[in-house]
Amino acid sequence: MWGVCIVFTDFNVPIFRYLAKRIYFCIQTLILYETMAKIMKIKNVDDYGRYVGHTGSHPLVCVIDYAEVSPVRHCLNNYGVYGIFFHDEAEIDLAYGCGKYDYKKGTVICVAPGQIGGKEDNGEQVMLTGWALLFHPDLLHGTHLEKSIKNYSFFDYRVNEALHMTHEEHDILSSLMRQIRNELQNKHDKQQDLIIVGYIDLVLNFCQRFYNRQFITRKIENSDILVKFDRLLQDYYEEKRQFFFGIPTVQYCADKLCMSSNYFGDVIKRTTGDTAGDYIRQYVIQLAKNEFARGSGIAQTAYNLGFEYPQHLSRMFKKQTGMTPTKYNESIQKR
Repeated sequence: MWGVCIVFTDFNVPIFRYLAKRIYFCIQTLILYETMAKIMKIKNVDDYGRYVGHTGSHPLVCVIDYAEVSPVRHCLNNYGVYGIFFHDEAEIDLAYGCGKYDYKKGTVICVAPGQIGGKEDNGEQVMLTGWALLFHPDLLHGTHLEKSIKNYSFFDYRVNEALHMTHEEHDILSSLMRQIRNELQNKHDKQQDLIIVGYIDLVLNFCQRFYNRQFITRKIENSDILVKFDRLLQDYYEEKRQFFFGIPTVQYCADKLCMSSNYFGDVIKRTTGDTAGDYIRQYVIQLAKNEFARGSGIAQTAYNLGFEYPQHLSRMFKKQTGMTPTKYNESIQKR
């Protein structure tokens, strides 16, 4: 294993800022390549089915009853399909993206093509009960779900953002899994795919209802997330990270709070009424106002806050306040 130690001491020099960002990107890419070598590619539903010992009858969708295939070995997967997984009894430390899932009894995990999740194969076999529904994006071609599935943001959730079902919710999803499996056992006809897509649509809508319920029941926890968000933004500027990363992004904040950007955005929207991006912009503009009040010029303020160019600050400032920085400074002087 190799190591790199490079120290830049003057971020006022643009070339140093550029090189630092490029080196950071290269290091992250190398780490990703090393991890990818240990991952099983799930290009279609049969890839996962064969791994756990399930024989499917449809090339684009399968429903797995874990009680029928256990014990199963762990696997870390690169998904090319959609998947909905829940185990009746589970205490498993599962990876998803850059974090870990809070995966316990009654937890639902939803994955989408292009995502990585699971647990690296260490030879261990575990007894599982529960269900897995996997379906290929091709199944949705020509249906309303082909576009609307992008609206289900829980497909991008990770870490402690999994859906924790109640007993009643668990029974609803289990019943739907059995109905889809029963339909798959019927002889294929022109209506079967539409019926299966209808069932999947129903599963997704129930999951959305369950997630909405979870947001409500976790109001205190969501308020705590907002406090951590504020603290993160304060630390960001106190530690001068803007000179390396620029203006804080939603993705950066979500990563630091161990969340996906979608879930993080949902929490902030439901807690404050603003998007996470708007919340960050409002925070940055308040810092800009503080700088102006201390007598800093537009160019210096833009640099201090992490903007690449002063006009970027001017555009954001006008959009957020309805006036240009120049007009704002004039109003301050008149007070």
